[in-house]
Amino acid sequence: MTARILDGNALGRELRSRMRGRVEVLAARGVTPGLAVILVGENPASKVYVRNKGRACEELGMHAPLINLTGSTSEADLLAEIAKLNDDPAIHGILVQLPLPAHIASKKVLEAIAPHKDADGFHPINVGLLASGTPRFAPCTPAGVMEMLAAENINPRGKHAVIVGASNIVGKPMAMLLLQKGATITICNSKTPDLGAMTRQADILVVAVGRPKMVTGDMVKPGAVVIDVGINRLVEGPNAGKLAGDVDFDTAKDVASLITPVPGGVGPMTITMLLENTLRAAELTAGLNAV
Repeated sequence: MTARILDGNALGRELRSRMRGRVEVLAARGVTPGLAVILVGENPASKVYVRNKGRACEELGMHAPLINLTGSTSEADLLAEIAKLNDDPAIHGILVQLPLPAHIASKKVLEAIAPHKDADGFHPINVGLLASGTPRFAPCTPAGVMEMLAAENINPRGKHAVIVGASNIVGKPMAMLLLQKGATITICNSKTPDLGAMTRQADILVVAVGRPKMVTGDMVKPGAVVIDVGINRLVEGPNAGKLAGDVDFDTAKDVASLITPVPGGVGPMTITMLLENTLRAAELTAGLNAV
């Protein structure tokens, strides 16, 4: 068996193409969806992510101002910047690029974003709505994974989904979204004893721990759907400098039925769902029911 590749680039383009009509409807009402991105410091990876997000917004006809602050910016000044954006009617979504410098409390910053402009879906109110089964803005990466499953007509109901990694960004919201679709959920982490015994039970395996190639082919159930959320830059060996996921793609692809590559799998879908959340926020503000 050789797994079929789940192409996040292709699906992301398809979904963004569908969004254009919704952007045009808003434009006819004089509304341009706006996503403000705040970047604090000079983290090279963050700069790349921010540039990609801005480009995706512009291609869709959305407004995407970048607020680039120095690494020495105080927490108070960052909170003041967020407060301005909260009050700006031209801004429908706000994203603070993580990680932040060590002197700034990320939790405090994320909670300062108005819940109705929380494009990342991290505000406690939006987390609570997700947990209650009435999500307004779901975190972008798990939402993107759900879109990938839906595109393949994979119904989680009755399936065993194993999630490796329990972060607030991916693991926990991923579990809630799959649970709401009727899956049986097991959440593991890098310290789970005999992790392979757990992952081999998975009909749907989602891996998000930040450890390159931690899940190997012998840890995958034959025919499983494997979603690799990890993205790591290798530092040793002949492939040093290249990107790799948390799953050993070369061995897992011979066991799984469907698998996401790294790069080109979940990453593009994360950006697509960021646009979706911003667009939905603009629609709600304009009095339209989000599609």
